[in-house]
Amino acid sequence: MFAAARTRRAQRALARQLAYQQRKAESLRGREAPAMAQMARHSRAVAAKLAGVRPLAADARVLEVGSGAHGLIFHFPGGERVGVDPLADHYRTLFPAWQGLARTVAASGEALPFADASFDVVLCDNVIDHARDPAAILAEIARVLAPGGLLYFTVNVHHSFYAGASHVYGLWRALRLPFEVTPFADHTVHLTLSQARMLLAALPLAIEAQSNSVAETRRAAASLRLRHPGEAIKRLFFKNARFEAIAIRLP
Repeated sequence: MFAAARTRRAQRALARQLAYQQRKAESLRGREAPAMAQMARHSRAVAAKLAGVRPLAADARVLEVGSGAHGLIFHFPGGERVGVDPLADHYRTLFPAWQGLARTVAASGEALPFADASFDVVLCDNVIDHARDPAAILAEIARVLAPGGLLYFTVNVHHSFYAGASHVYGLWRALRLPFEVTPFADHTVHLTLSQARMLLAALPLAIEAQSNSVAETRRAAASLRLRHPGEAIKRLFFKNARFEAIAIRLP
C-alpha cells in the first residue's frame, strides 16, 4: 500500500510540475533570451566548481539526471551531453529555444537507460526530493558514473519538523484521504541535512567538497515579518536550505 502511495505521490508531483512549466512557458514566450542567459551563468558557475576539483575534458561525457525545463545540461561544456527527465518530451515542445541544445531522454532517474560507467560527469541539481525513490536515483547515478568521474549534487534540506510532517502527509495520502498540502504535494520527501549526507555516504563516492546554507536560512527566517502562521513556523523550523556536494566516483 505504501509503495503504491509513494508512486502516486511522485506522479502527482510530476503532474504539478508540468502544469507549472506550462504556465511558465506561456509567460516566457518572446522573452526567452534573459532566461537563457541566466541558465548559462548557472551552468558556467557549476562547471567552474567542478573544474576546481578536477579539470573537465573538452570531450567529457556529461549527464544531467532531472534536467527538467531549465537544467544545467543545456549550456554545460562537454562532448556528449544528455539530459534525462520523465517530462523531457513535454519540455522539448514547451521550451524549444534551449531544449535542443542537448540530447534529452524521457526516463526516470530510478532506471537510467545507460550502461555502467557511461559518463565522466553527472549533474543532479535539486531533483531527488521530487521523485519516487531518492536512494535509487543516487544508486543509478553511481552506476553510470565512470571511476574517477565527477558528481555535482544539490538538494534542499529542512528541519526535522518538515521531514516528520512529510511522512505524516504520506500516510494521509496512502489512506486516500482528501486535502492536498502544496509543499508536500510537490515533493515526495523533505530531507534533513544528515539524511542527505547519509544518502551520499552509502555510495562509492569520495566527497571532495560540500556546503550548506542552513545557518543563512535560519537567519533569514528569524527576520521574517509574521504575516501569516506559516512564517511563524519557519522562524522555529528552517525550510529550504541548500545542500551542495561535489564527489569523485571511486573505482
